[in-house]
Amino acid sequence: MWRLTRVSPPVPRTRISTANPARHFTSHPTEQEAIREITNILRDSNNKDNWKLLLESSDIPRKLNPDVIRSVLLLNRADCDPNRLLRFFYWAERKTGTAHQLDLNVLSLLVVYLCNAKLYGRAIDIVGRMIRKASNNDEKSSDFGGSPRSPCDVVSAIDSCYRECEDFVCNGVVFDMLVDGYRKMGLFDEAVDVFLCDKGVKFMHSLRCCNTLLREALKGKRMELFWKVYGRMNEMKISFDVYTYTHVINAHVKENNVDEAKRVFLEMGEKGCSPNVVTYNVVIGGLCRAGCVDEAVELKNSMVEKGLVPDSYTYVTLIHGFHARKRLRDAKSILSEMIGKGLRPDVIAYYALIDGFLKEGDVEEALKVKDEMIACGNQVDLFVYNNLLNGICESGNMDKARAVMNEIIRMGMEPHAGTYTLLIEGYCKRRDMVIAFELLDEMKKKNLAPTIVTYGVIINGLCQCGKFQHVNDVLGEMITRGLKPNGLIYSTLFWAYSKEDKFEEAGKVHELIKEEGITPDVYCYNSLIRGLCKAKRMEEARTYLVEMLQRGLTPNIYTYGAFILGYSKAGQMEIADRYFNEMLGHCLVPNDVIYSTIVDGHCRKGNITEAFSTFRCMLARGILPDVQTYNVLINGLSRYGKLKEMLGLFSELLEKGLFPDVYTYNSIITSFCQQGDVDKAFQLHEEMCKKGIDLNIVTHNVLIDGLCKAGDAEKAKNLLNSILEKGLIPSSATYATLIDFYCKSGKVTEAFLLFDEMLQRGVPPDRVVCNALLSGCCKEKKMERALELFQDMSQKGLASTPLFNTLIEGLCKSKKLQEAYGLLEAMLEKQVIPDHVTYSILIDEHCKVQNMERAKELFLEMQAKNLMPSTISYTSLLNGYNKMGKLSDVFALFEEMVAKGIEPDKVTCNVMVDAYCKEGNIMEALKLRDFMLEKGMRIHLSAYRALITALCGREEFSEAFRLLDEMGEGGLGPSSRSCKSIARSFCREGNTDNVAQVLERMMRFGWISNSISVADLLDANKNCLDLEDSNNLVKQMA
Repeated sequence: MWRLTRVSPPVPRTRISTANPARHFTSHPTEQEAIREITNILRDSNNKDNWKLLLESSDIPRKLNPDVIRSVLLLNRADCDPNRLLRFFYWAERKTGTAHQLDLNVLSLLVVYLCNAKLYGRAIDIVGRMIRKASNNDEKSSDFGGSPRSPCDVVSAIDSCYRECEDFVCNGVVFDMLVDGYRKMGLFDEAVDVFLCDKGVKFMHSLRCCNTLLREALKGKRMELFWKVYGRMNEMKISFDVYTYTHVINAHVKENNVDEAKRVFLEMGEKGCSPNVVTYNVVIGGLCRAGCVDEAVELKNSMVEKGLVPDSYTYVTLIHGFHARKRLRDAKSILSEMIGKGLRPDVIAYYALIDGFLKEGDVEEALKVKDEMIACGNQVDLFVYNNLLNGICESGNMDKARAVMNEIIRMGMEPHAGTYTLLIEGYCKRRDMVIAFELLDEMKKKNLAPTIVTYGVIINGLCQCGKFQHVNDVLGEMITRGLKPNGLIYSTLFWAYSKEDKFEEAGKVHELIKEEGITPDVYCYNSLIRGLCKAKRMEEARTYLVEMLQRGLTPNIYTYGAFILGYSKAGQMEIADRYFNEMLGHCLVPNDVIYSTIVDGHCRKGNITEAFSTFRCMLARGILPDVQTYNVLINGLSRYGKLKEMLGLFSELLEKGLFPDVYTYNSIITSFCQQGDVDKAFQLHEEMCKKGIDLNIVTHNVLIDGLCKAGDAEKAKNLLNSILEKGLIPSSATYATLIDFYCKSGKVTEAFLLFDEMLQRGVPPDRVVCNALLSGCCKEKKMERALELFQDMSQKGLASTPLFNTLIEGLCKSKKLQEAYGLLEAMLEKQVIPDHVTYSILIDEHCKVQNMERAKELFLEMQAKNLMPSTISYTSLLNGYNKMGKLSDVFALFEEMVAKGIEPDKVTCNVMVDAYCKEGNIMEALKLRDFMLEKGMRIHLSAYRALITALCGREEFSEAFRLLDEMGEGGLGPSSRSCKSIARSFCREGNTDNVAQVLERMMRFGWISNSISVADLLDANKNCLDLEDSNNLVKQMA
């Protein structure tokens, strides 16, 4: 039934003017005669059954035309039987063939007349004709005037009928019909246009019509039209019912405006409109979509309290809501409640739970839900089994996967190629290519043709296993079966070859792609670029980027990320920053990984300011850093000893609600240990334990190192034992720290006991451990043990340049220069490359034994091997030449050193001060002394004594006294012999006045006792003093 809505009081309508009949009726005499004859026949009650016969037997059919038909309809609208008038209309159309010529005015008049007579079914047919004609969809019609007419034209025609005919009362039904007609023909926009059109007559569309439009707008996601209809309803002050409110709430939900949806829901109750189950379901769905699942459950409970019974849709919506929030236990609880209420969950609810548990990796729970699904009478199809199979294979439980495959067959289902492909992929991920190929053969035996996906999975598996030699065989079989490798397979090969640094093969694949006419996509290029950047082949990577751009491909964040990572790792932060800025210039938003890479790169270069600038830029762009990003910064600050800044960043991390992990704490503990504050480090250790953060071996290694630096070897050993009790496996670095400490403390026996324990526990020694033990043996002059250890390490392939250097230095200190030189030759035989340290040790030892010729040969040999001599190498030679009095060689070598840009250190400067003083060039010696003071270098006693002796020789006693005071104020404490040597420098020709002043100063500085006299001070053995000077200088250089 049509729901009629009439506005009261009715609005007066314009009457048809009878004074001007030509306005409505034809003026042609013949036509007027025909109209009168037809009218008489139709109105005569005696002609009820034979009116057609009477009309056809006359000459009226020849006089019929659209004007006559329209005039008859208009004239007889009040006095003729409606059904007879309608039959006349159809008869006249057939007789004249004028159906396509009838205009909107005729049809509008007819439809209004039928509605007025409440012949709604017949009126609907006419409305359909009007719409088809107006839309130019009538096959017989060329349209009303050569072009389609708008919905508003149709509305205007109907509106005119009402305005011109006072006996037609508009109740809105005809306009509702028009809206429905357009809508049912799929012309929804036109239906809304009809609804929104201004009408001359006053009426209201029925609420049914309004709700239908709202519903259809929602269904078609035409929200702009929805709100137009809703707005028009408000303008017309149409009262809403439960369906209207439900549609409005649903609209807000679809626009993710759950707060507004809740507001309308409350308003509905306030206006006395009780929500039904559908309304509740819509609000519950909106809350679930917004993540407010608990609130949705409360609404469901409220619904029950109000006497409404939740249906299957209610429960399934809640299940999906909990599934989306990964609260699968709650979702399962809702499922159980649903079953308890006698409702049967549909397969979609079960699918959601199975899928959720699989994504969480809870295979057992997913299988339980599947079993419950079967128990409730639901049919498990192959789609569900494939989903289960996929999840189980992802978890790596291939035994369970096999069991599911057997169940599929047992249930009478035929696994298809996709099912086998999932199982094959599972074994490929486990790198079990034997079973993967067995399954491939099984597929073929069952006449299941492997798909391109199947082959792609196997090729990927072979690439993961590094079995590249079999890839070509699989590709060949694939092509034989008529399958052409696609971009994904080529991308896989690209990625695999690039990952393994097989760039030649990757390049061949690249060329093959182009030959096949396949355009490499961004993913292909990114795979190759990432591999090249990882291998630090940046120029080649750049070549592919250029090619990529030439092909019209747009680099994405992963393209730029590869370059940023590559240059950051290489320490070329200027170039990394350039790529970063270029990325921003292309409106690409870097992710947290790229920001972390830039931050880490700057931290490694010591550019803490730049690192923080990038970090703050990241925050400003709304990208929230995670713990890993903070860890990069904290680690960088720790590396450079910026404890205060690091602790500030740690506090910021906590304020943002992030949870520090073991890496965060390790960086801070390392920093405290480096500062020597082991107590604070252990406080953090306790904090980690309380927070349930699992300590890793790095944490313990750092603490052991801190304890060793603090000299607490016993506590460090206890901590090592606790590692074993906790089930952690100590690393070589764990033992290396303690072994090194024992060796440096002269406890070589304890070091070797720890080394034996390390071997017993299966921890392989590394070069650091071996070097520490070797150094300890050499220090304690246990050279036989050192050589045994060295031979053992060499046999195990652990011989390295640092290991050779340690033993060479040990042999040199044991005065076994020939054996040390023999080790240098052994290094070359074993193709272990000597470094500048190797040569510096040997040069220094030859200089000490004054074999300057051999030292010079080694010095030249070193440079011939492209090894830049260090400051130590030069200083050894300078000291050797100086001790032998070869001052010209000293000055020539020093000039060469400075010319090569090698900056002298304090030992070099002390040697040169002594050399300048010996030459009598006191001005150069004093200049060098000023240079040392500017650089904060400590001037050695021997240099002061050389300067004072030279100044006294020139009788510049005031300057000599100033240097003596400088020595005392600088905290130098010369020995008794040195004091006597300095005093003798001030004594000239028996004049002891200066010596008395020297004595007074030496007593004041506490260098000698107050009981020493001037005579005692001058009584010295010159040769002994010279020997002491040489020994002091040698000790400085050691």
